[in-house]
Amino acid sequence: MQVGDVYGPSSWTEVTQDRVHAFADATGDHQWIHVDPERAKDGPFGTTIAHGYLTLSLLPAASYEVVPRSGGMSINYGLNRVRFPAPVPVGSRVRSSFEIVELEEHDWGRQVTMRATVEREGGEKPVCVADVVFRYYTVDG
Repeated sequence: MQVGDVYGPSSWTEVTQDRVHAFADATGDHQWIHVDPERAKDGPFGTTIAHGYLTLSLLPAASYEVVPRSGGMSINYGLNRVRFPAPVPVGSRVRSSFEIVELEEHDWGRQVTMRATVEREGGEKPVCVADVVFRYYTVDG
């Protein structure tokens, strides 16, 4: 791993209305632009859209698919910056790529900051851009 390395894109993931409803139930965010298809037809997007945080929550599975793992243990240490430049209409497919933008060596292992970019199939702009921080611990044994 080094700065500038890019991993992905991941496989496409469909964002269904069932997935959006399950996320709404899990988080308590039942705003109509997410969960009411009839009302959303007359809303700003013409349909229901995924929660931004739902889109963000797809990053771990995408990273497991495309970012190489080597021994030891890794954890999600957090996020430095997150933006949602475009909506994800229900029924869309999204996929993610990860670019290493910072790498710090430590006696316990490495801290790696990756710029995750989530694109929507057929979309003109990314639907999510997030700087995610992972810690990769060296584990003996």
